[in-house]
Amino acid sequence: MKQFGGPAAFIDRNDINTDEIIPAKYLTEITKKALAPHLLEDLRLEGQDFDPHSQVMQEARVLITRSNFGCGSSREHAVWALEVNDINVVIGESFARIFRQNMFNCGILAVELSKADLDKLFGLKGKVTVAVDLDGEQLTATSSTGETATCTFTLNPFDKKLIGAGGWLAFADANY
Repeated sequence: MKQFGGPAAFIDRNDINTDEIIPAKYLTEITKKALAPHLLEDLRLEGQDFDPHSQVMQEARVLITRSNFGCGSSREHAVWALEVNDINVVIGESFARIFRQNMFNCGILAVELSKADLDKLFGLKGKVTVAVDLDGEQLTATSSTGETATCTFTLNPFDKKLIGAGGWLAFADANY
């Protein structure tokens, strides 16, 4: 089974749309790999110094954000841009419905947590690493300062099977 988790990057904003995840001008690219350097390049965070090409973003395997992540267009390119950048988990309060399902279809775990749990994660200081127990539906975030936060989440059984298989194609290959 695929392992989920790793170093985390925090994006403290609601309503991050698919145009901010991958700008529309790159939708003509013919490979997923061509999307990689453009992930989040148009994202602006008021009052925050955000650099999509920073070392933190380059090392991130987990994104922690707020509510309604992936709103806007239902294009798969936004999920592909996460996938080719080795993002395997996105944690937020909520996701746009089609975007969330596209994540599962591509083998990326979408974890929905309460605002209180997200606030605990955002309160951690230093570099944060997230470990995910998919079977136990639990994640533990550990900071470089030794702080930890453990949160539980719920997945429906079919989405759990998709994620466990590595996405829709791997699931279909194994089951059909």
